[in-house]
Amino acid sequence: MASTKGGLLAKTNNAVTAKKPTTIKGWIVAYKDQIAKALPSVMTPERFTRIALTAVSNNPQLAHCTPMSFLGAMMQAAQLGLEPNTPLGQAYLIPYRNKGTLEAQFQIGYKGLIDLAYRSGEITDIAAHVVYENDVFEFEYGLTPKLVHKPVLKNRGDAILYYGVYHTKSGGYGFEVMSVEDIDEYKKKFSQSANSKYSPWTTNFDAMAKKTVLKQLLKYAPIKTDFVRNITTDETIKSNLSEHMTDIADETTIDMEDIQDEPTNSENPKNVDMETGEILEKENQPTAN
Repeated sequence: MASTKGGLLAKTNNAVTAKKPTTIKGWIVAYKDQIAKALPSVMTPERFTRIALTAVSNNPQLAHCTPMSFLGAMMQAAQLGLEPNTPLGQAYLIPYRNKGTLEAQFQIGYKGLIDLAYRSGEITDIAAHVVYENDVFEFEYGLTPKLVHKPVLKNRGDAILYYGVYHTKSGGYGFEVMSVEDIDEYKKKFSQSANSKYSPWTTNFDAMAKKTVLKQLLKYAPIKTDFVRNITTDETIKSNLSEHMTDIADETTIDMEDIQDEPTNSENPKNVDMETGEILEKENQPTAN
């Protein structure tokens, strides 16, 4: 396995250091050969570039993240076959204060997790649902597990529970139930970027709650090792590019500073060209790790 620190990008580093690109597209062009080597066969460099520029367009603050963390997050998405920062909800690139530096964190979305589960080849159906206070809901664990959910048609009240279920090709099944309080505790304990205004926890709590209960459920599912390895990439920062991004160590730290003063997704920074991702003001030019 080669990486940016082990040889995959070593020959390019000197040239890039001599003249740093000033656009996201420029960084992709600078590392085009190495990116092409690490991309899966179904993803062309041209499509990778289009998706990267779309991600920046959907969240302009990504243009202020370190270029290599952005490319690393994009590469993780590409190798998993998930498109980030689109209405599909497959994956997200989140601006994250990592040891005081704004970097791009990769997150798998609710729908992305479901896609990966189906691709494992063991799952025939998988879903997560919300239970509201006026629904009829019963469940039991133990030797004879039981789960019954009968949603009312109107006036359902507030969300109180989330649950996930799956069935396998061999006829097995499983389910997991978590309360809203359980979800909140999980978020606080395991999602360091949850307080960011760019986090899907902020923009789509239900989807992240469903993802959480499915992650807990799939811990016990009879599913292939490759799926488990893919899930370890969730909520990680990686600034090295590799043909196997799952092998690269996570660089995320837990001493996150909340991103309070950054523009929201609907605000385009004045120093970012939204067509090219160019940083127009010299003092805000991104630096490589």
